[in-house]
Formats: sequence, structure tokens, C-alpha cells
Amino acid sequence: MSGLADRIRAIVRTPGTPGVVPEALPARTTLPAPPALPDLPGLPAPPGLPDPPDPRDLPDHARALPILERTLGGAWNAGCFIVNRRMEPLARHGGERIGHAAERLDLASDDAALFTNGAAARPPFLFFDLETTGLSGGAGTLAFLVGCGWFETDGAFVTRQFLLTRFVDERPLLEAVAGELRRAGALVSFNGKSFDAPLLETRFLFHRLQWAGGALPHVDVLHAARRFWKSRDVGRVAPQSEPCSLQALERQLVGVRRTGDVPGFEIPSRYFQFVRSGDAGPLRAILEHNRLDLLTLASLTARLLHLTRSGPSAARDAREVLGLGHVYARAGFEERARAAYRHAIERCRSPRGAYDPIRIQALWMLALAWRRARCYDEAASCWSELLEIRGCPQQLERDATAALAIHHEHRRRDLGAAKSFALRSLESGVRPAWRDAVQHRLARLERKMASESLKFEV
Repeated sequence: MSGLADRIRAIVRTPGTPGVVPEALPARTTLPAPPALPDLPGLPAPPGLPDPPDPRDLPDHARALPILERTLGGAWNAGCFIVNRRMEPLARHGGERIGHAAERLDLASDDAALFTNGAAARPPFLFFDLETTGLSGGAGTLAFLVGCGWFETDGAFVTRQFLLTRFVDERPLLEAVAGELRRAGALVSFNGKSFDAPLLETRFLFHRLQWAGGALPHVDVLHAARRFWKSRDVGRVAPQSEPCSLQALERQLVGVRRTGDVPGFEIPSRYFQFVRSGDAGPLRAILEHNRLDLLTLASLTARLLHLTRSGPSAARDAREVLGLGHVYARAGFEERARAAYRHAIERCRSPRGAYDPIRIQALWMLALAWRRARCYDEAASCWSELLEIRGCPQQLERDATAALAIHHEHRRRDLGAAKSFALRSLESGVRPAWRDAVQHRLARLERKMASESLKFEV
């Protein structure tokens, strides 16, 4: 024990006399606290430890806060740093005035229910977009910037961005965001159903806050954009498709080409640089990136709802008309869906019989729509035209020949035509189950044809 005591005494030394070990300390004597280390107000807190001290509590807070406000142009409110921006109705984003987009969105707001699985969506529409510390999600990913945007009654577009300057301030930030959500009639995002909303909900639950977005209708423009503006080369081994990212649609539809924009993969590292150094300069580009995303999201939503309300006459090309048909069919508007598919076929630039992925999709969807309506002759006409297309995908060709074989056997009572279509479906390599089904159909047709022959002879 004496050896351990000696080692302890060697560690605890009297302040001001280094190297001297006191033999005894008076009872109830308190050693002075060691000199404090200099504070580093931007370092991230290690796991399990409290956040670094609030810069506002430091002696130089009078200098630190104005620097942040001057750099980003925001202000503090209830423990949260908020940046507000307003674009007037006459301002332009790409080829369209802000006020014009607001007007189109207002006139077509009732059609937003077509993109929310029937849930009634009403104004005001709250556009939201997150910038996060990572793209993988999970409990370790934080939304350090929550961007919200909406149209004012005069047609102006306002953005409000909530910035997380310290990890300990996440709860006040979420409470401020909840206030914005509670006054919204519907949420609008780009891939928000899969990423943004679940991430926010996780952070709300972590702080034992009620997730205010769960009860709101949610329009995810990404899913609609894939139907309207992403082309697919149907049935090819290596499908060629146009990108469907927000910035690709921004260039293609809105007419905006950003210069000096921060790449998405660089955003987390810029935020961590701010956390480490306290320098808010790298955040300026992130806030501008987020603001432009909100503007583009609002423009795309206005175009999407205007197109849905106006119908095929407002579409730019056959692809948009085909997307309208998908939307109408999912909503149960069968007559409008069939009209859209017919318009898409008419607006295809390729001649009949030439390979055209839009024509192939439209013919196939129109055939299914006619069959649902029990208009079997019209459906058979679409399947026949599909078989005339050179290079038609094998899977669609097999399905079309099978449908025509069934149609001629059971409805037209033309057994010879039914047999020829059944044989045609065996020309290309098929799965054993498919081949067995076709062989079964051929055997049945042979029996029916033999029976008909006997009746004729008698």
C-alpha cells in the first residue's frame, strides 16, 4: 500500500512548487482548480460528451454573432439561426416569372390529390428540402439545414432556412420547423418520402417531439417526374434513360443553368469545416444551393399540376402525354387515361412500325385500358399494332401474342388465328413454365379444331 500511496503523492503536487510532494494536507483543504484550457468554440463534441460552449456565452459574443449574421444574412430567433429570402412576383427563375408559377399552382391546386394517393391536399403548399451530414440516413445523420418555401398571396416566393449552428440546438430548430409544418396544407418535396421526411421524423422522435408532417398530404415530385420526364428504352438490355435529378430537370424544363454551385457530395464536408473552425463562409454556397432547389421544386410542381389540370393540350411532347395517362389511370379516371394514351400515340414522331419506346408503352397501356373497359376488339387492335413494330421487346411481344391467342379463341372463335398466335409466342426462347402453358393451349386448340372438323363432316 505504501508504494501506491507514494505514487499518488507523486502525481498530486502543491500548486506553485513543482516537484515537491507534500507530506500531509490539512483536513478539509481544497486544492485550487488547475488552469483552464483555452475554449475552442467550433469543435464538434465527441460521442457521449456535451456540445462545445455556445459562442454567444463567450466574452467575444458581441463580435462573433454579428460576423455570422453578416456572413449569412440571417438572424437568431428562439435559439435557432434563420435566414429569410423573398423573390418578388416579377422576378424570374429560368424562363418563367415567379408570379406566373404561383398563379398556375393556385389554379391547379385541387389536382394535387392525384399525387397523394387521394389524400386531400390544400394550399398553402410547403416546399421543403434538407441538407444533411450524410446521405446514408440512420440515427447518426443530422439535418443541419432545413429549407422551407411557399408562395405568398401576392405571388412572391419566400424561403426560410433553419441552420443548426450547434448540435445542442437541434431541438429548438425542430420546434421551429414544426411551427412551419403546422400551418401547411400539404408538403412538397423531391424524394422526400424516401429520405427527407423519414430523416426528420427520426430526429423528432429522438427528441420526443411529435412529428407534425405525418398527418399532412405529401407530394413527392420525384415519382411524378419519372413518369413525365424520364425516358426509358423499353425492354432493351442496357436501357438508355435521361437523368431525373432535380438539377437535370432544372436545366431541361426550367431553363436554369447554375454557375459556381456547390456539388452535393461536398456539402457535408463544408458544414463540418464550419463546425471545426467557426468560419461560416463555406455555408453561403450551401444556403444558395438549397434556396435554388426550393425554387426549382416550386416551378416543377406548378408545371406538373398545370399539366394535369389542362390535359394533353398543355403537354410539350408525347412523353408528357404518356405520363398523364399513367396519372389518370392510377386515379381511376379511365376515360381520361385512354384519351391520353391515344394522344401520345398520335404525337409520336416515328412512323407506324418503327421502333419508338413511347409508342410501345402507350400502345401497351392503351390495350390494358381497353381490356379493363371490356372493349376487347379495341384492345386486340392495339396488340396487333404492337406486333408490327420492328424490334419490339420480346417480353411484350410474347404477352401480346398470348393476349391475341386468347382473344381469337374465346371471343372471335377463330381457332386457326388463335393457333398461329400461340405458335408465334414459341418462336423466341421462353421459360419452361411459359412453354408448358402454350403447349397446353395448343393441345386444347387441336382438340377444338378436331371437334369442329367432325361436326362439319357430319
